[in-house]
Amino acid sequence: MSTLNYVTLKGLKRLKDELNQLKSIERPKASQAIAEARDKGDLSENAEYDAAKEAQGLLELRISKMEQLIQNSRIIDETKIDYSKVQIMTKVRIKNTKNKAEMVYSIVSESESDLKQKKIAVSTPIAKGLLGKKVGDKATVVAPAGEMEFEIMEISPM
Repeated sequence: MSTLNYVTLKGLKRLKDELNQLKSIERPKASQAIAEARDKGDLSENAEYDAAKEAQGLLELRISKMEQLIQNSRIIDETKIDYSKVQIMTKVRIKNTKNKAEMVYSIVSESESDLKQKKIAVSTPIAKGLLGKKVGDKATVVAPAGEMEFEIMEISPM
């Protein structure tokens, strides 16, 4: 059974654009590379041909996974999000109770996560620990570095 992928309308468009790029630009490039390598002679000793075929296989696998991801995507109606508790598509400001450091994260689907933009996937240990909590609640998060406790300072739209 496939997992549902909750995305924004913008996130789904980005996924579809990436899939289109793979199919319309990258796939023909891979076919061209195979044809050029094939023209170089004996296929049994042609490392370039083998590499081009392997690259094509990886590309087709990526296309297949993207198609499945898009097929299992569900658009989140951002107007119906309850901002009284932490959930997917909310921005949360948290404070580490030990060192008092504050951080702000947006909780998003796996396909939209980007740590550089402080967008963390709903499946990460931090997000799992924060889900369902309200402002003022404390959340204990089990991370690779050990147990951490955060206080929810603010929840807002992304």
